[in-house]
Amino acid sequence: MRRRTDTRTLVRPTSVGRMSEPEVLARVEGALGHLTLNRPRSMNALTPTMIADLRTALRDWAEDPAVTAVLIDGAGERGLCAGGDIKLLYAGIRGNTVVPLEFWTHEYEMNATVASFPKPFVAFMDGVVFGGGIGVSVHGSVRIVTERSSLAMPETAIGLAPDVGALYWYARMPGGLGTWAALTGARLNAGDAIAAGLADLCWPLDGHADLVDRMRTGWVPSVADGSAPPAASVGAADRRWIDDAFTRDSIGEIAAALTARPEPGAAAALSTLRTMSPTAVVVTLAAIRRAAELPAVVDVLAQDLRVSSEFTRHPDLPEGIRAALIDKDRTPRWSPDRWEDVTDHAVAAYFA
Repeated sequence: MRRRTDTRTLVRPTSVGRMSEPEVLARVEGALGHLTLNRPRSMNALTPTMIADLRTALRDWAEDPAVTAVLIDGAGERGLCAGGDIKLLYAGIRGNTVVPLEFWTHEYEMNATVASFPKPFVAFMDGVVFGGGIGVSVHGSVRIVTERSSLAMPETAIGLAPDVGALYWYARMPGGLGTWAALTGARLNAGDAIAAGLADLCWPLDGHADLVDRMRTGWVPSVADGSAPPAASVGAADRRWIDDAFTRDSIGEIAAALTARPEPGAAAALSTLRTMSPTAVVVTLAAIRRAAELPAVVDVLAQDLRVSSEFTRHPDLPEGIRAALIDKDRTPRWSPDRWEDVTDHAVAAYFA
């Protein structure tokens, strides 16, 4: 049986008959199964084809004795992955392309495959690692950041809750850090990511080729092999107001605590919260509290599927994407437009 994962990756014809670059480069190099997300112009945003290719490669390599470890990285200079292709999601909600629920089902199954992969799964989390980029990396066994890594789950800004199993890790960050990052879409640098449990070690940016060469021999990096990460962007002073506010039980209580704090960062966080979809913010708080009680990544992914499915029936999701990526007017019209108007009954529907 021919393996999908050899170096003879087939290109696909485009709609006008030209041959296109593969969206995922999947090849066996010595003992290494090497995956490269290959849409650099779109910051390697995930498409249904990419998700299918990743699942196929991982399925094959799990059973291939010649492959002793897997490495995933991203093509181009901007980062590993900016998330799912949101414009495709928007078209799907409008009935023009892939059904969003089908996309998420396959994506979350792929995330679960990463989490349960039976061999070392190494993620090179350089540059931008947002949304779906978190899903293809943080569930791996060795998570590598670089001095320019930036990790975030910015979904509340488009009327969605953080998904891809990320809330499993966010719920386990110290104090209120994970809740703050999940609700506001805060970007974490390499030092933050290691301190928060989203990454294991920092690697020199110019050392990527050396990493690949060494892994081809069967070597797998460990924490001891890392370099010193940059200083965390969230310092002890920030943690005081973050822990005070974001360990509270409701958005109203969080807002009141932020209002009472003297730090400029607390005021900035409250201002950011007020720009996000109120429904997404309230549902995300409920989701991260529930994720803290779920025993495994796969259980959080199951919750994500329920929550994301419900968001496809809410007007905030297409409106948020429209404002951010289609019309780019940055003025979404949320419904309702205050988190005080998001009822407990409405939130419960996301977890039914």
